[in-house]
Amino acid sequence: AYRMPTPAFNMMEGGAHGAGNLDFQEFHIVPASNKTFSASLQIGVEIFMSLEKVLIAKGAVHSTGIEGGFAPNLYTNTDALQLFFETVKDLPYTIGQDIFLGIDAASDFFYTGGKYKIRDRSEPFSTDQMIEYYKEIREKYHVFSIEDGLHEDDWDGWKKMTKELQTSTIIVGDDFLTTNKERVLKAVEQHSCTGIIIKPNQIGTLSETVEVAKIAKDAGWQTIFSHRSGETNDDLIADLAVGCGADYVKFGAPSRGERVVKYNRLLKIESELGI
Repeated sequence: AYRMPTPAFNMMEGGAHGAGNLDFQEFHIVPASNKTFSASLQIGVEIFMSLEKVLIAKGAVHSTGIEGGFAPNLYTNTDALQLFFETVKDLPYTIGQDIFLGIDAASDFFYTGGKYKIRDRSEPFSTDQMIEYYKEIREKYHVFSIEDGLHEDDWDGWKKMTKELQTSTIIVGDDFLTTNKERVLKAVEQHSCTGIIIKPNQIGTLSETVEVAKIAKDAGWQTIFSHRSGETNDDLIADLAVGCGADYVKFGAPSRGERVVKYNRLLKIESELGI
């Protein structure tokens, strides 16, 4: 049976994708999965427009990053999470009920010398301390998913992070897994995460993409079909996500043509399927 995936909107960008000073690469708004796709898209657009007004009012940089999200100049990564609460206070949505927050830490960007250096603390974090930090922001900000929270080759760290956070947070592998069958099978065996970013042109063929998606689904993972930072106006991935029964899609902010074309295709699919 077909189902529509839930969109995870990249609202703010940092790291290698942003023009500001945030360490984490992406800050997401994720509508509750019980909403229709069209309702979820409306939520994403409304929050995106409201966020721009908040950034302007604060005098923060509000240029956009390469995936369409805003690239604000903030003091800490948690400032970005807090900003979402300010953004929705005049909208009819509640964080932790109607919408949830997610991050793509892309931790390889701030990993050096075996430590994690982010502006939220003067001293670098060890692996254990980084996991504790994620626990704190999960509880305080309703962080629903954490992508690439640790270095891509820290297998022991990923196992521990999954064990300690998986009850209420999706632990998502992107750089950690690279849509690669061998790495996915190893992660399944070691219980190293509970979700996967799937990028067809990362592994190279559609048959390999479908195989990886099936392995992940059989393991009980959440599957998230994703665009790339360098995108085209091709919308095939929207059809592929629905055809493979993706739980979520990550196509960027609800702005810029190469992102919007994919959301528009999902709207059309929703209408065609009547779901």
